Amino acid sequence: MSLFRKYRHFLLAGLMLLTATVQAAGTILVFGDSLSAGYGIRQDAAWPALLARRLQEKRLDYSVVNASISGETTSGGRIRIEAALARHSPRVVIVALGANDGLRGLPVAQVRDNLTAIVASAQKKNARVLLVGQRIPPNYGQYALQFHQVFGEVARARQTALVDFLLDGVATQAELFQADNLHPTAEAQTLLLDNIWRGLAPLLK
Repeated sequence: MSLFRKYRHFLLAGLMLLTATVQAAGTILVFGDSLSAGYGIRQDAAWPALLARRLQEKRLDYSVVNASISGETTSGGRIRIEAALARHSPRVVIVALGANDGLRGLPVAQVRDNLTAIVASAQKKNARVLLVGQRIPPNYGQYALQFHQVFGEVARARQTALVDFLLDGVATQAELFQADNLHPTAEAQTLLLDNIWRGLAPLLK
């Protein structure tokens, strides 16, 4: 075998091994808004990036794709979910949308329908889904309660995993928010990840 052919043989073997490794790794798709997009902080400090590190530390064979967009609503997510699923073929989808709907006072029925459609789309692709609950300030009155209940209703109807509130343990601590009082600081991201992890860990089979 010539030196060139021998080199080509080892190169192809290496590429095949790399391809097999990439294919073996499951993808976790984070599908959220600015709370997951890392608004106002470094991307490598946002909780999805911390999730990727935790998975590596625990030697769990998953990669993380963060498809979150600042300002996204459930309507926007419903429009783009099919393309995201087709592109990334995730094994697990973390749906963390709804905060912007709530702050804008959008109809609860609309939020429910959109979240249901997003979760159903992921399930049709055989992805396991973690739905992440959101809350809005109590000064929204009865709407705030109805809004939060939607997430549990969708999770039960679609028989999917649920995190009750993304900002649990963070929302009441003003020092963990940026100057806009809406977006968590880099220091808060580990707490967000811990909230996500409690619902996500059982899905990582």
